[in-house]
Amino acid sequence: MGAVISRGAYRDITSYIDYVKEADDAEIIAGGGYDDSEGFFIEPTVILTSNPKFKTMEEEIFGPILTIYIYKDEDFEAALDLCDETSPFALTGAVFAKDRYVIKKMSDKFRQAAGNFYINEKPTGAVVNQQPFGGARKSGTNDKAGSMINMLRWLSARSIKEVMVPPSDWRYPYMDAE
Repeated sequence: MGAVISRGAYRDITSYIDYVKEADDAEIIAGGGYDDSEGFFIEPTVILTSNPKFKTMEEEIFGPILTIYIYKDEDFEAALDLCDETSPFALTGAVFAKDRYVIKKMSDKFRQAAGNFYINEKPTGAVVNQQPFGGARKSGTNDKAGSMINMLRWLSARSIKEVMVPPSDWRYPYMDAE
């Protein structure tokens, strides 16, 4: 894993790791180390929480941190609602499932919750001109640089009609009395 981009990013990301270390409702189950003695390196970190509203479940971190919340099978609908309603952001989402009904249900539920939505695929590597969407809500305007959708954002549609022979009467021909 490479270093994060800057000291500011390093401080932001490591503050989440430190937050978890002090939390009663979450624990680091893998990684959690970091070092800025030469570069800004942060170990990929996996967090397990019992709180679906835990800070790292709600905020965009942009670092090597993954938070896991385990729900009971009978709470599937409630878990979908949590995913849709918990965060003001809507950049990327991914689901893993075999049941086509479940996949359709999740895809429909997350229509507004993920600009880039992956099914049975890792949620990384959105590439300009290969995926035309970005994030929605507080994650952006749901268009991606370089895409046609983004280009349309900078245009103002206009319609022009010109008649070369001006009308001599205000009535249309079908209005003439026979």
